Amino acid sequence: MRTADVKRTTKETEVEVSVNLDGSGRAKVDTGLPFFDHLLHQFAFHGRIDVEIKARGDLEVDDHHTVEDVGICLGKALNEALGDREGIRRIAWALVPMDEALVECAVDISGRPYFVLKGYRPRRNRIGSPPLSTENVSHFWKSFCDHAGVTMHVVVRWWDNDHHAIEAMFKAVGRALGAAKEIVGDGVPSTKGTLRRG
Repeated sequence: MRTADVKRTTKETEVEVSVNLDGSGRAKVDTGLPFFDHLLHQFAFHGRIDVEIKARGDLEVDDHHTVEDVGICLGKALNEALGDREGIRRIAWALVPMDEALVECAVDISGRPYFVLKGYRPRRNRIGSPPLSTENVSHFWKSFCDHAGVTMHVVVRWWDNDHHAIEAMFKAVGRALGAAKEIVGDGVPSTKGTLRRG
């Protein structure tokens, strides 16, 4: 089983994340931010990754620290659970519609962290109560990629509603990563012989 548990404690947050890459998409998430919880459920379900996330942060200050540290821990957990990456598909993509929104995601589990988001500028500043700041969505994915060792490009092709655009984004990332992590062969899929960071 490709699993990992990660804990992070700072003066700003306490975060615990567990992942099972060979799961069925079950999620148990409590970050104190209901819309963020909803998005993480979508990511897990569409990626067929079992996820448990518990986070307590200084939401009275802002949601930034909580969102960032969940991204860090989820990225670290994915990186650890992938192990030596032997046999994985490595590169995959997904195109996901949600009503008027259409979002594309391409990922490479390359060991080289990079995140690109194109086509999305939030119209609403916040969603939910307590609110998730829409500006923190891109920061979440950057934090995730930095610690997962994943290259990820997200393109929001069409959208009108922020909720739809962001939810389609999490679904697209989940589906792309769900395909990229699948075991489809033997050996590490790299001419270098490694996909580990460093």
